[in-house]
Amino acid sequence: MASQPLVVGLIEAGRMLGMGRTRAYRLAKTGQFPCPVLRIGGRYAVPLRGLRALLGSADQDDGDLPDHGSEG
Repeated sequence: MASQPLVVGLIEAGRMLGMGRTRAYRLAKTGQFPCPVLRIGGRYAVPLRGLRALLGSADQDDGDLPDHGSEG
């Protein structure tokens, strides 16, 4: 059984929230992304815990959330 990632990329998190790349980056850079965002090196990462809480799925099955954290 593969373990679930703890973070997803900013673009993927933005898409899950219905926003495009430009808006996701703008909100992250200004500290206004709707859930916590980490800056790791030159990349943004969004912890799945915060994303789940925002989406109201903290207590539900993770089948609708991504099972990978890379953005290529």
